Amino acid sequence: MEKIRIGVSTCLLGEAVRYNGGHAHDRYVTETLGQYMEFVPVCPETEAGFGVPREPLRLVGDPASPRLMTVKTKKDLTDTMATWAQRRVRELEKEDLCGFIFKSKSPSSGMERVRVYTEKGMPVKNGVGLFARAFMEHFPLIPAEEEGRLHDPHLRENFIERIFTLNRWREVLQERRSLGTLVRFHTGNKLLLLSHGQKHYRAMGKLVAHGKGYGIKELYEEYETMLLSAIQLKTTVKKNVNVLQHMMGYFKEQLSSDEKQELLDVIFDYRAGLIPLIVPITLFKHYVRKYKEPYLSLQTYLHPHPTALKLRNHV
Repeated sequence: MEKIRIGVSTCLLGEAVRYNGGHAHDRYVTETLGQYMEFVPVCPETEAGFGVPREPLRLVGDPASPRLMTVKTKKDLTDTMATWAQRRVRELEKEDLCGFIFKSKSPSSGMERVRVYTEKGMPVKNGVGLFARAFMEHFPLIPAEEEGRLHDPHLRENFIERIFTLNRWREVLQERRSLGTLVRFHTGNKLLLLSHGQKHYRAMGKLVAHGKGYGIKELYEEYETMLLSAIQLKTTVKKNVNVLQHMMGYFKEQLSSDEKQELLDVIFDYRAGLIPLIVPITLFKHYVRKYKEPYLSLQTYLHPHPTALKLRNHV
């Protein structure tokens, strides 16, 4: 399998590029995600020419448009960083990234809750790093997350599912563009989309159904925007239960009363928080294989990312 390209703050890969000559190696990124992903490293401070080691930096002033200052000498490096960041995001267009993992709390790379200091030197945790802001404004629909937030199992699953979904979409873009190709992709991802939200699921179904009324370029662009917006929405237990119950409808004729009861019990236990999502999913996969259910066998919802990542194993 060809690895998926994502951007990563260089220090998370174990490179000694931090202000004090250290690193912030994250083994989950390098050892777990590294099995499936190829990293494009970015270190704003070193690439903008600030050197290693260097005087620490902080954000100062208005959190909506803070200045990037050195801590002791009070040197203003905002314009240098901003100019470099605009150039770097344009360069990253060529990398075909399916996501980005930022270093949390960094004045250049933190996605949220970065300390911004008032004139009196008091920190307020509501800033965004200058490069992270430039990246997210330039690529608003590309999945982005911080390494610290990846310890939350729900945020981790959503982020990685988005990366794999975007990668599948990019693979479709390599094929000849046609309404038939789009219908095939949409059909295979219907239940995945439903697990994120009914509103987007219905709107995308409507778009594809009326696809003949669009030029193919316009249709694909509209679909991509809706797809990436849909998967930004978090899945929930309630949304997953809705999908599981929907899937049961495909086995009305095949399942014995005992098998139906077993499925209902497993869905009930998942809803009650007693078992993780992987349990009902595994049972459904068994019945899909056993009864050769054609529609469900196409659904990415049953295997949106490698099982070895254990993203659905949490309660």
